[in-house]
Amino acid sequence: MTMADRNTLIVDIGGSGIKAMVLDAAGNPIGSRTRLPTPRPAKPDAILETIVKLAKRQPDFDRVSVGFPGVIRRGVILTAVNLHKNWIGLDLEGALSKRLGKPVHALNDADVQGFGAISGKGVELVVTLGTGFGSALFIDGKLVPNLEAAHHPFRGGKTYEEHLGRAALEKAGRKKWQRRVMQAIASLEHLFNYDTLYIGGGNARKIKCNLPPNVKIVPNVAGLLGGIALWRDCPPSPRPDRSG
Repeated sequence: MTMADRNTLIVDIGGSGIKAMVLDAAGNPIGSRTRLPTPRPAKPDAILETIVKLAKRQPDFDRVSVGFPGVIRRGVILTAVNLHKNWIGLDLEGALSKRLGKPVHALNDADVQGFGAISGKGVELVVTLGTGFGSALFIDGKLVPNLEAAHHPFRGGKTYEEHLGRAALEKAGRKKWQRRVMQAIASLEHLFNYDTLYIGGGNARKIKCNLPPNVKIVPNVAGLLGGIALWRDCPPSPRPDRSG
């Protein structure tokens, strides 16, 4: 089988739900997207078993792409603010590959969503509005890895995530939250001087105000569709040798 013939299981791990879909080599869905609630507490074993259940409901696949809500380096979890502390230090690629028997490539979920949204031209910033606040930066289609804007100061000594995450939306209400979104857009434009900003995530659809012409809302399914480009444009890093 050539690279062009491979089907990919795409997994999006979110704070409230875990989604999966199989795509062919051209990025076309094979079958339907499936979803299960994120287990509570959101510990590694429970979530990995949930992914296995979702995989069994999908057509055959040859490899796996995973979007994870945190910083990942060479498949190892560095941050997992909205899940559980037990994720820190876990080799997600290795653990899931062992369970599924397939090669696994894992990146931050905003990175994966970005691959499904960007044009590949100029400076493109992606932010995701869901349980937390995700971010990814691309220059001419190349990912700048491990950008984590969520926990940087935004307003009044609070971070982007504290002002724009799901808890903030529920507490402040949609009208006030949308004003914060517009303020964040202005702040991010001055910080990154981007050509285009893409806003995704489950809460992006709640933005009803007029956006600048270089700001686009992207469908949440981009978090799955980006999994194909992930293998092409951001190949897995060499795995560390743990044999000794």
